[in-house]
Amino acid sequence: MNNDTNNANNYRHLFGPVPSRRLGISLGIDLVPPKTCNYNCIYCECGRTTSLTAKRREYVPTAEVTEELDSYLSASPRLDYITFSGSGEPTLHSGTGEICRYIKSKFPGYRIALLTNGGLFSDKSVRDEVMDMDVIIPSLDSATEAGFMKIDRPCSSVVIDEIIFGLAELRKEFSGEIWLEIFVVPGLNDTEEELAALSEAVHRIAPDRVQLNTLDRPGVVDWIRAATPEEMERFAAGLGYEGTEITGRPSSRSGIGSFSGDAVEQIMQTIRRRPCTAGDLSSVLGMHKNEVNKYIQLLIEEGRIREKRENRGIFFRISEEN
Repeated sequence: MNNDTNNANNYRHLFGPVPSRRLGISLGIDLVPPKTCNYNCIYCECGRTTSLTAKRREYVPTAEVTEELDSYLSASPRLDYITFSGSGEPTLHSGTGEICRYIKSKFPGYRIALLTNGGLFSDKSVRDEVMDMDVIIPSLDSATEAGFMKIDRPCSSVVIDEIIFGLAELRKEFSGEIWLEIFVVPGLNDTEEELAALSEAVHRIAPDRVQLNTLDRPGVVDWIRAATPEEMERFAAGLGYEGTEITGRPSSRSGIGSFSGDAVEQIMQTIRRRPCTAGDLSSVLGMHKNEVNKYIQLLIEEGRIREKRENRGIFFRISEEN
């Protein structure tokens, strides 16, 4: 097992640290095989869901995860957060709470975040498992059944009213911070009807923050587009919630402590040899796909690479000027 505390890419269940615009230096924990989720969101940068399920079980051995955390964290690496995220929905793993409690017990100096679609919080046992998190970042892209089905395309057992109920109950029970993320999809969840329903739901949930996001990389479907700054401002005004912020693109991820110039150069060298998808880069470089995506976005923003959708997926090429 790799004992390099600067990089977790040789571990099976840990990845990063990744340069996160919201969480700084973030070590990822991936608890489900790609792409296992109870949603099949049209905008997901991890691609289409290949295992659409709401069944909770121990997808990867909990003991293996805690063993890797022991190995990595024993050297006291500098981290802003340890984050449950990765290749699908982390709360599908039945050991999420046990792993969180293990970190808090053995490595209490670290803050823990959960990135989740929030689709399982109507289950009290799931809410109980996440009580030891420091920050929970759930998503809510629509508060109507029609909008929810178009954007998030969930399992048949997942119902929007139950999701809103679960998030509202989570707010009552959870003492940490809740940052509710809404992904703005022009033409789908920015109509007057959708905004009114979302506003009502957000005020009922009462998160500490509402973070508005939009497309910055091609999604699963090719017709989705990014909201303009004006559309984002109109959306925020329509919500009418005081704690709303537009996350937007960061000026540069290179200023974040976990940024790796070596990773950028490895990606550039690989793409120079042949165009690659994010999955190709992940396999060739031994990096988690989430981490690859962070660096790809930076390179696109800097104009160093470009993207093109083809039959096998979205391929990345060196820009002509590079």
